[in-house]
Parts: sequence; C-alpha cells; structure tokens
Amino acid sequence: MTVRAFFNSIKEGFRGIVRHPLVTIASITTILLMLVIMGVFFIFSVNARVIMTKLSQRAPIEIYMKLDCTDAQRENVQASLSANPAVIEVIPATPEENYNSFKQNLGSSSSILDDFDYNMYLPYTFSIRLQDPSLANQVCAQVATLDGVSRVAQESNVMSFLTKASRIVNITTVVSSVVLFMIALFIISNMVRISVYSRAGEIEIMKFVGATNNYIRLPYITEGAIVGVISALCAWAVTVIVYHQVYAKTMSQITAQSFYALIPVRSIMWPELLIIVFMGVIIGSFGSGISVRKYVRV
Repeated sequence: MTVRAFFNSIKEGFRGIVRHPLVTIASITTILLMLVIMGVFFIFSVNARVIMTKLSQRAPIEIYMKLDCTDAQRENVQASLSANPAVIEVIPATPEENYNSFKQNLGSSSSILDDFDYNMYLPYTFSIRLQDPSLANQVCAQVATLDGVSRVAQESNVMSFLTKASRIVNITTVVSSVVLFMIALFIISNMVRISVYSRAGEIEIMKFVGATNNYIRLPYITEGAIVGVISALCAWAVTVIVYHQVYAKTMSQITAQSFYALIPVRSIMWPELLIIVFMGVIIGSFGSGISVRKYVRV
C-alpha cells in the first residue's frame, strides 16, 4: 500500500463515522458501557490491592528481649531489623512505654497497676512491619537467633490469611480484566459487523477493481479506533465524576492515614485514562478488523 493510499484509507475512516451516525452512536454507546464497567473495576481493584498491601504490611509481629539484655544487644537487634530489606518499620518500646500501654488498655481498671514494678517484669520490645507477609516466618527465624532475644510472637493465622487474600485479589484482577476484555471485543465486533454488512456490496466492488485487503480493511479499523477513543474519554469522565463523589463521602468519615483510606482521585484518574483509552482503541480497531475480515474475501 502506498503512502497516499494509506492516508486515503484513514480519511475514509473519518468519513465513515459521519456517513453512518446511527451505527456510530450505537457503537460508541456499546463501547462506553463496557469501558465504564472496566473503569469501575479498575478503580475497585487498585483500591483493593492498596488496602490489602497496607493490611499485610501491618504485620502483628512482636520481638521480646530478655529482661537482663544489655544495651549493646538491643542496639544490635534494632540495627539488624533496620538493615533487613523485608522490614519497612521498626518500633522500639521501653518497659515504661509497655507499662503505660497496658494501663491505657485497662481503662478504668488501670489503678491495679499503680504499684507495679515494670522494670523488673516487663521487657524491651520491638514491633515490626513487613513488606510481604509471606516472609514472616523467615524474618522471625532470623531474629530469634540474635543475642538478647527472648521470643518472637506472630499471629500465624493472620499472616497466612493476608498472604492468601493478597494473591486472590491479584488473580481476580487479572482474570476479570481478561473476561471483560473478551466480552467487550465480542459485543463491539458484532456491532461493527452490522455496519460492514450494510456496505458489503461496496466492499465487493472495491475488491473486484483491485483494492487490496488492507486498503479495504484500514478505514474500518480507523473508524473503530476513533469510536474507541471517543467512548474511552466519555467513560473516563463518567467514572472520575462518580469516584470523586464516592471518595468525598467515604473520606469524610476516615483519615487519609487510615489503612482503609481510598486512593486520591488525582492519583488514579490519569493511569485510568491511559488504560481506558488504550483499551478503547484496541477494542474498537481490533473488533472492526475482525468484523470486516469476512467481507474482504471475495
């Protein structure tokens, strides 16, 4: 195909949108609905993954030092934890801090600890958070061998649940995205097929006078890509407006530092735009290409 023929085919694609307004509107509406579903699912899945990551990093792991441990041993344990790439936060606590925490948890009954000698009975502790809960056993085994460590406590059932939940969220995201893409591709290919069928006679004439398959197919692919972009922009606007309302109502009740805080609208709207436009172009152009394929074979 020559350069001139290439640009003529693209020009025909733009004309096709104007010539068949009803089919164009139907195609835009169809792709729009599918992309809105994809956009909503994208926002939901991203927030779900972020929340699961935050929860999994809130690993319930406590390291208890021996009562007679030395300052050097405590410093060595803290340095070892800080240098571990799996650990994202180390929170040390003195016996006095642990004592005050216990009293706070007891509430109105805290007076029973007024004469408690915390220096004799309470140890220094370290609370740690991990990048990945699946590394908990490995980290705990390493820490338990350090001098001065009395024991390492973790909620194994919680860690196991967080690990499995993270995997389920990731797998569900991938599988659902593929299924939605296939459904959207099937629907739009059938919508475009109606447009192609109405011009089957024109396609046959072009074929008989020597037009190549690519020359005939390119205008439809261009038309599908343009329709996909228009649909994607509309779908993006709808999802962003809805998410902005949901975010405003949800975040009015929780703080941005909460583990259940949603991703800010500005942080998610631009990645969503890129993904939705890309999906719209792929669905529109590929669906059109599949539909016209049958009619270029005369």
